[in-house]
Amino acid sequence: MVTSPTDSETETDPDDETSGGDTDRLSSGIEGLDTVLGEGFLRGYHYLIRGTPGAGKTVLGWHFLVADDGTGALYVTFEERPEKIRRNAASLGIDLDGVTILDLSPEGRSFVEGGSYDVFAPSTVEYEALTDRVRTQVEASPPARVLLDPVTQLRYLAPDEYQFRRELLSLMDLLTEQGATVLFTSQASPVTPDSDLQFMSDGIVELSRPNGGRVLEVPKFRGADVATGPHAVVLGHSGMSVYPRVVPDHDERPFVRELASSGISALDDLLHGGIELGTTTLFSGPTGIGKTTVAALFLIEAARRGNHSILYHLEEKPATFVERCASIGSPVTELLEAGTLDVVSVTPSLLTVGEFLARVQTDVTDETTFVMIDGVQGFEKLTNLSAEQEELSALRSYLTARGVTVVLTDEMPNVTGDFRPTKSGETAIADNIVFMRYLEFNGELHRAIGVLKKRTSDFEHRLRQFEITEQGVAVGDPLTGLSGVLTGDPQWVGTDTEREEVL
Repeated sequence: MVTSPTDSETETDPDDETSGGDTDRLSSGIEGLDTVLGEGFLRGYHYLIRGTPGAGKTVLGWHFLVADDGTGALYVTFEERPEKIRRNAASLGIDLDGVTILDLSPEGRSFVEGGSYDVFAPSTVEYEALTDRVRTQVEASPPARVLLDPVTQLRYLAPDEYQFRRELLSLMDLLTEQGATVLFTSQASPVTPDSDLQFMSDGIVELSRPNGGRVLEVPKFRGADVATGPHAVVLGHSGMSVYPRVVPDHDERPFVRELASSGISALDDLLHGGIELGTTTLFSGPTGIGKTTVAALFLIEAARRGNHSILYHLEEKPATFVERCASIGSPVTELLEAGTLDVVSVTPSLLTVGEFLARVQTDVTDETTFVMIDGVQGFEKLTNLSAEQEELSALRSYLTARGVTVVLTDEMPNVTGDFRPTKSGETAIADNIVFMRYLEFNGELHRAIGVLKKRTSDFEHRLRQFEITEQGVAVGDPLTGLSGVLTGDPQWVGTDTEREEVL
């Protein structure tokens, strides 16, 4: 399940009067890219595919050529021999056997009169011979799909920039007049920029490699709306995959205050009855204090009531979670077998943020009421994550717009000491913040839990002590005899009797 482009999330050429009017499309051969483009490339248009070396420009073109089993597809190569091209494509599971390849690589230019290829031969003669050969091929067998890869090589052979642009525009006109849709790749550099090609094209697909991954954007697309980027790109054994950026729905469900219980009355009392459905709750605290255990209570209780819940572990194996639940008297095996609870393991270092968000969108159904991401710190390790972590905010908005209740856990670095409820980025996206602290008395560690924020209602403003035992999570009465817990220097201010009851 991926989101579709909407008017407020698209960008078009301001000079194009036909925006949104043409629906005759050709698939790009990549499902996610078709979603970004609004069902594919417009038939009879020509598009520049540009980007850094290794970003995937040629692979994108291969997918485009074989989208119709290679029927009516022409590949004009100015750089590599056909044998090498077919071999490289096959290594990614892309079969180019049905594609006509016109070899205009240096080794394949022996058709030029005067003998073997020489970059210092009369360039005008050779340049015209190259473009004429393309014309001859196109007129003999008009193609539906064309890839010119890379046209930068033509620039090097052209006698001057004017001649290059003139011949290329003439070639594009010929191809589109024959009904072809054309992709042409560019290898721009500071010495040879491709700004002229950007102006000449009907659209631009730009690939780049920030933060150790790949992303795709469409800054220009005449004649139709497209989804704004960046969109995550993955190159694997099956070629290229594109994961459209998560866009929240604009028709959010009206908020109806309905509370979800944790199954523990004292914990619910802290939150004045529980957490509201369709909100986002963040549980924060130092390592080992019980964030996952306490936060998962809401999912487990919902699953017991027959509502579907999904828990994504970004820092822990599902088997560990299941065993830990069993050890505190909260077996979840039956819920897993019944399908009301799903526990999913995610290895952040092996996934891009786009892949993870796409996985969540696919997993979430109309029956899903809770989604928990255990380990925001693990989310931060996903490849291609933006510096502002806007993807987490977008995912949260996407889910809550569908009425899904979101639960997050965040590990704070300090076991004791100065109080920090969350990292700076997560505070804004959370409707509710539940924090946990360690307390040290007489050489013993104790746990305390409190609520810092609740947007939709009031909450209990006192801390409570809690324990995790073989019988489960036990939350005690409010701590009334302690002062200075949040400063990292708790002091006892109550009576001796109260002290004995608490400690």
